[in-house]
Amino acid sequence: MNLDFKNKNVLVTGASRGIGSSIAFAFAQAGARIALNYASSDERAQEVLKTLPGSGHGLYKFDVAQADQVEGGIEKILKDFGSLQVVVNNAGITRDQILLRMKEDDWDQVMQTNLKSVFLVTRLAVKSMLKARHGSIINVSSIIGQTGQAGQSNYAAAKAGIIAFTKSIALEVASRSIRINCIAPGFIETDMTKSLSEDVRKGILDRVPMGSMGKPEDIAGGCLFLASPLASYITGHTLDVNGGLLMN
Repeated sequence: MNLDFKNKNVLVTGASRGIGSSIAFAFAQAGARIALNYASSDERAQEVLKTLPGSGHGLYKFDVAQADQVEGGIEKILKDFGSLQVVVNNAGITRDQILLRMKEDDWDQVMQTNLKSVFLVTRLAVKSMLKARHGSIINVSSIIGQTGQAGQSNYAAAKAGIIAFTKSIALEVASRSIRINCIAPGFIETDMTKSLSEDVRKGILDRVPMGSMGKPEDIAGGCLFLASPLASYITGHTLDVNGGLLMN
């Protein structure tokens, strides 16, 4: 058994930057055809598409927080690809603020994009996978959903919700050979973490036993494993990729 995804179709949401683009690249490098979802930047999505090894990949622009757009987007993907063997729910945003200053819209946007989207995409993906009695869905949570973080109550709640949602749906579909797991990144080198001050970065690194931030490729590798036959008896699990910052 290996990490060969030839003849497999993979949907990655929020794939036009950061962790999402690395996940898309890793699956493409392993032979998969990628349905690359994004919400806004056509230019950035096109740039990611050009970097993907192999052929047959496609761009699908739709807002994963909007039910009608998700339905139309998944319908188009299934029409173009025929089926989906793997779905990675990666799309997410932050609207950080302490509770007393957090606006209701900040809460709602994070919940809709980070949590509701997982419900919307997974519901349709499972429906298509049930016919094949096979499939793997990976939901990208976060260490913040496990530990909490001051100023990120909306983000933490959404990411914690993803973990609970994953366990629940895993129980519902396990008998049909559909596996649903989470991956929980720690502090990863992305555009968001690059904007941190040196003092904040040092404070983070002082707490990480491995002494460094992770790379998007570390998360991509975890997704490949969870979607592969190597993880065929794993479902409802949260894979921590955090350099030892949190050990469950």
